Amino acid sequence: QAEEELKAAWSLQARQLREMGHRERLLPSALQRAGEQQLESFKTRVMQACSPPAAAGSRGRPVTEQQVIEKVRQISDENQQSHEREKSLQKELSSRLAKEKEVSANIEVFKNSLHKLQ
Repeated sequence: QAEEELKAAWSLQARQLREMGHRERLLPSALQRAGEQQLESFKTRVMQACSPPAAAGSRGRPVTEQQVIEKVRQISDENQQSHEREKSLQKELSSRLAKEKEVSANIEVFKNSLHKLQ
C-alpha cells in the first residue's frame, strides 16, 4: 500500500512537473503577445488623440502614422528650443541682476562721496 501511495505521489509530481514545463514554454510567447497588445493599444490611443475632431473641418480623413510621427518630432523640437530659450533667458537675467547690483553699489559709493563733499 505504501508503494502504491508513493507511485501515485510520484505520478502526480511528474504530471505537475510536465505542466510547469509546458507553461514555461508558453510564457515567452504570451509575454510577447501582451507587449504587442499594449503597444497596439498605446498606438491607437495616440492616433485618436492626434486626430482632429470631425467638426474642425478634417473632412473625415484619418491621421496617418507618419503625420503623428512628424507632429511628435515637431513638438519635441519646439520643446528643445523652449528649453534652450529658457536657459538663455536665465543667463541674461543673471547677468542683468549682477549688473544691477554693481550699479547699486556704485550709486552708494557716489552718494557717500557726494555726502562727504557737501
